[in-house]
Amino acid sequence: MSDFLKKINSPKDVQSLGYSQLNKLAEEIRRLIIDTVAKNGGHLAPSLGVVELTLGLYKAFHTPPDKILWDVGHQSYAHKIITGRREEFCTLRQFGGLSGFLCPKESKYDFFKTGHSSTSISAALGMAVARDLNGEKHKIVTVIGDGALTGGMAFEALNNAGHLKKDLIVVLNDNEMSIAQNVGALSGYLARLRTDPMYTRGKEELEQLMRKIPVGTALLRLGLRLRDSLKYLVVPGMIFEEMGFIYLGPVDGHDIKKIASVLQRAKNIKGPVLVHVLTKKGKGYQPAEKNPGRFHGVGPFDQASGKVYKGSNIPSYTDIFGRTMIRLAQKHENIVAITAAMTGGTGLTNFARLYPRRFFDVGIAEQHGVTMAAGLAAGGYRPVVAIYSTFLQRAYDQILHDVCLQKLPVTFAIDRAGIVGQDGPTHHGLFDFSYLRPLPNMVIMAPKDENELQHMLATATRHPGPVALRYPRGTGVGSVLDEKFMRIPIGQAEVLKKGSNVALLAIGNTVRPALEAAVALKDRGISAAVINARFVKPLDEECILYYAKRTGVLFTLEEHVLQGGFGSAVLELLSARGLRNIRVHRFGIPDVFVEHGSPAELREKYGLTVRHIIRTVANKMAHIKRAKRLKNIKGFDTKTC
Repeated sequence: MSDFLKKINSPKDVQSLGYSQLNKLAEEIRRLIIDTVAKNGGHLAPSLGVVELTLGLYKAFHTPPDKILWDVGHQSYAHKIITGRREEFCTLRQFGGLSGFLCPKESKYDFFKTGHSSTSISAALGMAVARDLNGEKHKIVTVIGDGALTGGMAFEALNNAGHLKKDLIVVLNDNEMSIAQNVGALSGYLARLRTDPMYTRGKEELEQLMRKIPVGTALLRLGLRLRDSLKYLVVPGMIFEEMGFIYLGPVDGHDIKKIASVLQRAKNIKGPVLVHVLTKKGKGYQPAEKNPGRFHGVGPFDQASGKVYKGSNIPSYTDIFGRTMIRLAQKHENIVAITAAMTGGTGLTNFARLYPRRFFDVGIAEQHGVTMAAGLAAGGYRPVVAIYSTFLQRAYDQILHDVCLQKLPVTFAIDRAGIVGQDGPTHHGLFDFSYLRPLPNMVIMAPKDENELQHMLATATRHPGPVALRYPRGTGVGSVLDEKFMRIPIGQAEVLKKGSNVALLAIGNTVRPALEAAVALKDRGISAAVINARFVKPLDEECILYYAKRTGVLFTLEEHVLQGGFGSAVLELLSARGLRNIRVHRFGIPDVFVEHGSPAELREKYGLTVRHIIRTVANKMAHIKRAKRLKNIKGFDTKTC
């Protein structure tokens, strides 16, 4: 770390620097980001693209009291370094270290916690309203990327902000991408703004001319109409100004002086302002500039070559899903795929290449994507909606009303289910069982390995109703893949190991730890049955009730919150059948938001490791055995045990 960067401990230190010094600082911040992400992984390309923009913002605004919000948080690394976290930056995304996103608990400069896109304008408008109600005068600024602007919530906020006419500055960071290349009409619209400077130059020249003419009321109206005519002629629609915003830009997002200048101008304008800034994703690191999609969110890599360090050679669940989709599409022409700006992340890149007419990337618009899938299903197709667990939450109403209510055959391929690691609480997929289980007509399944994943996907795409198939991030267990797809009977569990003392009921990626634990428990004299539940809804009632009565002791295992999850479903079943004397212990996530850290560290903390399963089962069984022994002692009150 350079001596110059060491002097930057707060935004005030940025404001005291000249522009040549700020350019030097930008280089040093960029170097620190590259060094750290190369070791820890993280969102490299988006953060490199906004270094100068960040410095321009802190040159123009005084925060606090001014407030700067960052949409998503992918772009926040330079912000973190400037706002007093330089020394801690080496702990980025590490267990117990800095979050990869905005976190108010972490810094007074993080005014709103973010992790999902398209929320910043709504939050900023709320803060602007609160400011005005309190009689305060500070500025509210939000930075949103052009990818996040494809989300419907962003347009809802723009529409309301234009109506309320509050003082609010929206900085549109336009790098032509979200995670992958942007899609949709809005992307084309912004491209026209980028490439045609006639609008900005013509509008400014006309306004300057009008100021020089002695203007009466009639002439003023004529001039305004003439100005608007020019606007419509050069850039059809001018969507931002039609929504009530003053539009400034486009401006070079890597020229700190120009950025600060246009932001100073925006500060003096009453009402909502949109500042259009052009940046280059991955700026300053050639591999990231050449391949910004690959370096959007990246694991540890070699700086010299840009090569990401290889992990396991075992294919990931995502890889197997993508391959299976291609095989199914070859056999069934009515299978189509939908994703929300996650073509590569969901494993659909090759599907999109092979079947471009049957693939749809809807942008960051999960709600639209789900209802579009419902429409395709109503039209006779079998849509597979591939969305991360955490992002599918955004389309809950559409799943309920547009899919389940009509019992349409839509398959939800829920990637990144369970603990996802360093992205933390906004990205863990720990709630999908709970939010999907109450919905009538919904089938919920989770595979024990990648071979079962392909069979479940084939089963889901033939089922005459909605199916949610959830699977974890990362590599599978290395199971051999069957050549032919097998239909799995809906609601049928799989007994992997018989036992007489206790039953381990596991779902998804907890099945393998349950099996390993059962082997070790046998050495301790405990005969443990292992059941691969396969289905959270419907449960295999016959199997579960058999082992409940046979053993009297059940342990449920799930990488999911305990409230409303798989274990809760088992308890509900036992209660409904009057089996209230069955002892049940549930392994899962307690009532907390799980922090960031490696999956191994988090599973250790929350008791989802083989070691913890063995210890807990052994202790519980010893306690039960002791209670039974004491019960046989005449006059001993076992209620105290």
